[in-house]
Amino acid sequence: MLHVDMDAFYASVEQLEHPELRGLPVILGGSSARGVVSTCSYEARKFGVHSAMPLYRARQLCPQGVFIPPRMQRYQYYSDKIMRIFEETSPLVEQLSIDEAFMDLSGMERRGGALALAREVQQRIQDELQLSASVGLAPNKFLAKLASDLRKPHGFVVVRPEEAQALLAPMGVDKIFGIGRKAAAKLAQYGVLTVGQLAATPLPVLAQVFGKNAAEVQQLALGVDPRPVVPEREAKSLGKETTFEEDYTDYEVLRQVLLELAQQVGWRLRRQGLAGHTVTLKVKYADFRTVTRSTSQEHHFVWDEEIFAAADALLQAVNVKPGVRLLGVTV
Repeated sequence: MLHVDMDAFYASVEQLEHPELRGLPVILGGSSARGVVSTCSYEARKFGVHSAMPLYRARQLCPQGVFIPPRMQRYQYYSDKIMRIFEETSPLVEQLSIDEAFMDLSGMERRGGALALAREVQQRIQDELQLSASVGLAPNKFLAKLASDLRKPHGFVVVRPEEAQALLAPMGVDKIFGIGRKAAAKLAQYGVLTVGQLAATPLPVLAQVFGKNAAEVQQLALGVDPRPVVPEREAKSLGKETTFEEDYTDYEVLRQVLLELAQQVGWRLRRQGLAGHTVTLKVKYADFRTVTRSTSQEHHFVWDEEIFAAADALLQAVNVKPGVRLLGVTV
């Protein structure tokens, strides 16, 4: 399984098309005072700026930053080219967002094998588009996504089956997707600080923190993830979600994130020539409790503003006071 994640994608495109921005702390975000950071260059990240951070906070941390509004059409242009490289590499590609995807490279021995193909994908992106990508090659989705994030930017990490548990064991529990500060704090009360300790913790104890998701979380801690790659053409729905580095309780900040999610879902629908009747909002709290709300209509959802309006109405009916860890939109 290969996971490819572009490095600071929006900011990298801006620095590619505007060479005067190279080496500068570039911060992409909305124009409103309550906007959030879409992404930022690695120069800005040195100041503590990160995606989904309120823009006012980014300005406090990095007053010398170059703040510019996102240009989705340009990012879509490069994304299409990136996805074409993926589709020329494997028949099984699952696009997660505008700048990342999974590829199933099993059975590719006649084309040089998974390792050679993974290197080829990374090199083609560099040579053909002058953009940087980090890749993770591993036995399953969880490990591949984890690997791609270990040595950014332009990382290339291979995790073999026999290495997985040894790699995971010393890591902090927050390396497990979706475990935020509150869940980590609750685990710490039971003396569980590392992924190895999480894997060895009895399920009844984990259920006190994760409820019905306890077994799934423990399987991830063991490096087990049975999910297959699901190409978009087979999907009954298209969605996008984001996990925050901190819990948000501010509706206005969450609405700005929701707008960007709606834009990404909208362009993916139009790119595939698809539309839908139902919009679903997903809200996950720090304790892994998840709320989903849906709304349907007779005419099709395909335009960003309609998707956002429907999702926003659903969000307004959800209690965000406990702190939102993850937000997602699906059509």
